[in-house]
Amino acid sequence: MHNSGSKPCSCPGLKLREVASMYFTLVAAFLVILVVALQGSVPRGTDFPYKVPLDPQGLLELSWNVSYPEQAVHFQLLIRELQFGLLFGMSDRGEFENADLAVLWSDGHNSYFGDAWSDAKGQLHMDSQQDYQLLGAHRAPEGLYLLFRRAFSTCDPKDYLIEDGTVHLIYGILEEPVHSLQAINVSALRGGLQRVQLLKPNISIPELPRDMKSMEITAPDVVIPSQETTYWCYMAELPEGFPKHHIIMYEPVVTAGNEALVHHMEVFQCAAEFDSFPHYNGPCDSKMKPERLNYCRHVLAAWAMGAQAFYYPAEAGLAFGGPGSSRYLRLEIHYHNPLVFKGRRDSSGIRLFYTATLRPYDAGIMELGLVYTPVMAIPPGEEAFVLTGYCTDKCTQLALPAAGIRIFASQLHTHLAGRKVVTVLSRAGRERQVVNADGHYSPHFQEIRMLKEVVAVFPGDELITTCTYNTEDRSRATVGGFGILEEMCVNYVHYYPQTQLELCKSAVDPGYLHRYFNLVNRFNDEEICMCPQVSVPQQFYSIPWNTFNRDVLKSLYGFAPISMHCNKSSAVRFPGQWEKQPLPSITERLREPVPRCPPAAGAQPAAPVPVQLGQLRRG
Repeated sequence: MHNSGSKPCSCPGLKLREVASMYFTLVAAFLVILVVALQGSVPRGTDFPYKVPLDPQGLLELSWNVSYPEQAVHFQLLIRELQFGLLFGMSDRGEFENADLAVLWSDGHNSYFGDAWSDAKGQLHMDSQQDYQLLGAHRAPEGLYLLFRRAFSTCDPKDYLIEDGTVHLIYGILEEPVHSLQAINVSALRGGLQRVQLLKPNISIPELPRDMKSMEITAPDVVIPSQETTYWCYMAELPEGFPKHHIIMYEPVVTAGNEALVHHMEVFQCAAEFDSFPHYNGPCDSKMKPERLNYCRHVLAAWAMGAQAFYYPAEAGLAFGGPGSSRYLRLEIHYHNPLVFKGRRDSSGIRLFYTATLRPYDAGIMELGLVYTPVMAIPPGEEAFVLTGYCTDKCTQLALPAAGIRIFASQLHTHLAGRKVVTVLSRAGRERQVVNADGHYSPHFQEIRMLKEVVAVFPGDELITTCTYNTEDRSRATVGGFGILEEMCVNYVHYYPQTQLELCKSAVDPGYLHRYFNLVNRFNDEEICMCPQVSVPQQFYSIPWNTFNRDVLKSLYGFAPISMHCNKSSAVRFPGQWEKQPLPSITERLREPVPRCPPAAGAQPAAPVPVQLGQLRRG
């Protein structure tokens, strides 16, 4: 099961080079055995609670656990059809260049494991600090299990820093024998990427009530379309006269065999002002989809690949049913079918667990960030353009109870240009706490995430949400709005007790933006039509995006007053003056966390570890 050194040679008259080679191989093997001994026994299969398929066929299955005391992740990789090895690792956004990799490779006779990195050209290099630590390898009827460990932070400049939020995992299959790690051509490999949240919160599961019931909102045996991406919509409804209940947990229901195709799922409740909604079962973007389904936007549950069950805190539940609550629900499933399988049937969905014994508090969902308006725009060709939305002290002072609210979960949301999202709690001008942050955010991986610790928000606090965008592939401005090529910056926070405050967001004051357009018009030879009938998007589209125009827009967003939306659930603002509000003043920023480095003695020397796998053949 464990790796060992090469077999001793019986030939007399060994050369010094061969002796040295054998010595270092044995040292490397000894260090691996030592690491295994130091870690205790290799974790059992049941010790890996999180699981995700890496590839669309499900031939590579990753399981893992998180040790916060050790500040490390333990990985178990099941390779169902091993050829001549594979690469597994992490990179900023799923690229194979500038990646941090664990590599298993074989020359057809001998197999090796090592920690490597790829440069900007995709060339592999053995890492001078071996931080992917092999714990074991063994064969089973279902395939080869590879077990290894990696610290969150290694303080090795070639290594990826594992943080809270999204991690882009990459894999590549070696289909031919290779004689050295450097001989592997990353660009020629068959591979792909998978997004997960590696650092799951270590939350104790609340005790569940005896009268708990469950309800499945699932697709009715649909045929998954034979195209790469499909959003499927299905309407369901609660029984007539269904009284008020609390949802206290939910979990995914994924049809066996479709684990690699069901990318994410959401259940939305429809608006209560409509007495009925039409039945529908089909693609969400179909022209046949009834317009009224657009009024089913209130999120009840959201799941993404790699996530487990979601639990509400013991003192709160999400209310559904009863007066003032719609009976109609919309299930939305994102199918990711890159191999274009035909005829696959699916009945996946979400299982809601609920109770009639109401908990002390109703949970609520509040929108933070930017208003959906074109006045917030991103110039084209930007690598990292920042927009910020505010929930001001004036709004929380008016709308929150004296005892405050408790945020326990969060769902970050942008459209396709979003790259980073963070919400920070500020009190009396001082940043106090990060509510939720994702430095490797992907719009293709959105889930409701339970927070590691509950965040208390009191009247007078500020919640500041900042989004970073990349528009290097765009030739015209990207404005805020609902369209997929428009942008959003939102944090849906889940909290208790529920208040009337449903939306606490901002946008730049329109009058100041009009002054910007006038200034740009005066400083540029090109004519920008400022006629009143020309829309804000059209004015942004006509701007010549030179350095001056970009910098002035950044500056405008950094100092101009804001229009605050401090809204009740009825979309009516709380009473008060909300236009031309000053930007919150931050006098003290949170310090950047300093990564903890493991003891230097824990790292292994830069030598590959032999792995006893026997002779490998082509698949």
